[in-house]
Amino acid sequence: MINEIESNNRLKKMFPLIIFLFGLLIIFIISVFNTIKNDRRVSFINTVKKELAIRGDIISSDNFKIATSKKLYKVSIDTRYLDLNKKELFINLFSIYSDIPMDKILRIIDKSLKKLGYVVLSYSISSRTAKNLKELAFTLLNLQVFIPKEINGVKNIHGLNINESGEKRVNPYKDTFTPVIGYIRKYETENKKTKVKGVKGLENKYNSLLNNSENGILSGKKDVLSYISFNKKSTMKQRIDGDSISLNIPLKLQKNNEMILDIYKKKLNADEIIISIMESKTGKILSLASSNRFNPQRILQKDIPSLNVKAVEYLFEPGSIIKPISIALAMDKNRIKKDELFFAYNFNKSTNKKGEYPKGKYKIGKHTIKDDHRFKKNYLTIDDIVIYSSNIGTLQIAQRLNAVEFLEGMNKFGFSKKTKIDLLYEKTGRLPSLKQFSVGEKDNLDNVYKATVSYGHGMTATFIQMLKAYSVFNNDGFIVTPKLVNTKDKQTNTLEKKEQIISYKTANEIKQLLIKTVNEGTGKSAKINGLEIGGKTGTAQIAKRGKYTKSYISSFFGFVNDGNKSYTIGVTVINPNSKGKYWYQYYASYSAVPVFKEIVNNLVKLDYLYLLK
Repeated sequence: MINEIESNNRLKKMFPLIIFLFGLLIIFIISVFNTIKNDRRVSFINTVKKELAIRGDIISSDNFKIATSKKLYKVSIDTRYLDLNKKELFINLFSIYSDIPMDKILRIIDKSLKKLGYVVLSYSISSRTAKNLKELAFTLLNLQVFIPKEINGVKNIHGLNINESGEKRVNPYKDTFTPVIGYIRKYETENKKTKVKGVKGLENKYNSLLNNSENGILSGKKDVLSYISFNKKSTMKQRIDGDSISLNIPLKLQKNNEMILDIYKKKLNADEIIISIMESKTGKILSLASSNRFNPQRILQKDIPSLNVKAVEYLFEPGSIIKPISIALAMDKNRIKKDELFFAYNFNKSTNKKGEYPKGKYKIGKHTIKDDHRFKKNYLTIDDIVIYSSNIGTLQIAQRLNAVEFLEGMNKFGFSKKTKIDLLYEKTGRLPSLKQFSVGEKDNLDNVYKATVSYGHGMTATFIQMLKAYSVFNNDGFIVTPKLVNTKDKQTNTLEKKEQIISYKTANEIKQLLIKTVNEGTGKSAKINGLEIGGKTGTAQIAKRGKYTKSYISSFFGFVNDGNKSYTIGVTVINPNSKGKYWYQYYASYSAVPVFKEIVNNLVKLDYLYLLK
């Protein structure tokens, strides 16, 4: 009984406290409700946020990114909401997270404080740093570095804002693949975002494909921290980045070739060396390299001459590498008899101490054409003409073709027209006109234009035209189109009709002559036991303003086969050393041929070729 009375007394004493606490709870609930109601009215507004799509990648055949794009972010604050007592704390934390020096941040903020308002701290924050700064944004709010303010009758808070500002093009391997890969230029969209577009090289050729992108869209209610709250009425559309393109060129092979070119450019004191490796049957380019390269992310004044892709934009007189093509045209028309002999026109019957006849001289009207080589005999076989590179023997064969046959034949081999390689700004080169090739034809006279073009003078061509032409001899008479990008991709695929421009018989006969040139002639230093190698040297003077200079272009074009794989390879050395102690290096046999051999050794080392036992 006593316990029950005591219990009632305690309950009576606690009742006012319970009523008081219950009243506080009701007040708290009403306050929270009003706060939520007011905040929703003020801060939750409909917003649309676009997620920036970026340019597609350029990828090597062994799956390395040669050119890629990364997002950039803009970081800003509104200094009106910054607690100035905690300014130093903000600067310290922001510097740690962003890696931007504190003194730089201080200068920006102090300048902004004079006006009090929106200020950008950086336009080029990386994705990783942006992620860290978003975490910092929450920390700064918890530390009350940014405080609510009533501005224009609206109470709100703005902390650290991180937004997309654009994209940056990155070349992880710096100058590798240049100038073929090309470079980009920045531009600003209507929404003040930084985008890029290709200017040269593959970046330009495939610009539409690489920039075939669509921004993502996020729409919904934005809260006080500028984050979108999603509900049934919200929309979300994922961004679609630009298409990537895959090259036929592997990174390792390309880099190894570029290292060789760097060594030989210095050794030969050359202006530039260009090489390419192409699959003879398919036209796939496995390497297209230059000794003159640049970093697309940091182009300097000295790099300007190297920005063009000389393999398709530089025209030169090819010299003797044209001879097998001229002979093939006549051979395919059955204008050369089996075991036929051609007079060397070395008229002086006396020989020198070595038993050699004088260099041959052949007259066409007022013009005298000479041979560069001496022969120990008066008559030359077709083997002699190719192996020892006789101008006089070649021009006699070319005269057996009429103007139409010769011009059409050169056109079929791809001269004076584009190769259709996937690069822009390709030049076509020049051949004499049909009218010029026809001079003297009615009177059965020799034609000087036909003569000079037959051994690679009086015409111009590009490096890639020569590579395409030489693929014919290692592909049963069929010609292929050089391809840098893997056309298995449906977006870049084009149907190509195989075209046989000379017979299998003619192609094989020229092929054997080119193999003999390596085994016995001017291409001897390209020989590697266990591989089938053929090719032709060519050395021509560089013409400037219509006159020949004492500078030279030295080339070696040919092929290599191991019984399974077959490649067409070209090497051109622009202005190798032609003076002083090493004057002889301007000859292709001392410049282009050694480079060719090193390129073939690379193919063996990296298992693109296997030596036959």
